[in-house]
Amino acid sequence: MLNPIIPIWLMTIICILLLFVRRKGKIRYILQIIMILLLFVINLGISIPNGNVIVNDKKIDAKVLFVIDNTISMQALDGNHSTAKTRMSDLQRDCLKIINILDGAKFSVMSFNNEVTINCPYTDNSDHVKNVINSLSPVAHYYAKGSSMNVCKDVLKQDLERNAKAGGKTIVFFISDGEITNKSTLESFNECAENISNGAVLGYGTKEGAEMHVKQSWDGNNEQIIKENGTFPQKNAISKIDENNLKQIAEDLNISYWNMTEGKQLDEEIMLMKDDLEEKVVQTTAREYTNLSFIFVIPLLILLVIQIVDIKRRIV
Repeated sequence: MLNPIIPIWLMTIICILLLFVRRKGKIRYILQIIMILLLFVINLGISIPNGNVIVNDKKIDAKVLFVIDNTISMQALDGNHSTAKTRMSDLQRDCLKIINILDGAKFSVMSFNNEVTINCPYTDNSDHVKNVINSLSPVAHYYAKGSSMNVCKDVLKQDLERNAKAGGKTIVFFISDGEITNKSTLESFNECAENISNGAVLGYGTKEGAEMHVKQSWDGNNEQIIKENGTFPQKNAISKIDENNLKQIAEDLNISYWNMTEGKQLDEEIMLMKDDLEEKVVQTTAREYTNLSFIFVIPLLILLVIQIVDIKRRIV
């Protein structure tokens, strides 16, 4: 088994270049070639099988679905910790905390703006789910069509129905500021409730609201403040939490509503959810390997010492 430290193609180029830095004398050059070959072999990270080991993994018999509002309003600067924090950064932090507590379950991420996206199908790879959540960014301001939570209802219902057929519990975390700006009316989510075992609606934002800053370039050096339409001179648009909508969704889904901007403590609530879930130990067999690089390091160090002594003698 090979596990190179530096990509093999890059190490090949480095070794060839080192060969051109030729030392004077036939013996010295031969030793140089041997050192370069040893360096190349060490980089390969050669390993051999050393038997199998049994790994015990704790698994939770449940699926956890994050339904995340990814509209521009989630970039409003009224996060819980400082005015420099957005609602999105707050929800990302809270989602990672939920994943850590419920580690062993299968997680999925569904986000919505103009349309619904399944960012991550169900997986027990919690690190991958964390990366997906941390990489969420809203649709460009020019393409945004206003906020509405109705857009995710049908996809959520279908997802929950599939989970019900497969068996097991589904926990839903519906995450939003509750704001509707596309002149639509909030639809009922009642049809989704029967297939939800537990969960919560997590609300972000303040009643006073805040400006929304969105990136204009890929490197994030330039930011644009969203302006309010129909005003002259144009005023900065202010996004505010709409708890009525969030509480209505929570009631429809038959789950709790938590205002996260007011400093809701997740740990105790999520631990209570975990206590209701079945946890089991799953044994898997993994192959163990022994790295052989140390065998080639010793002669390389010996040759390196010889080279250093030789150079010092020539200098003296």
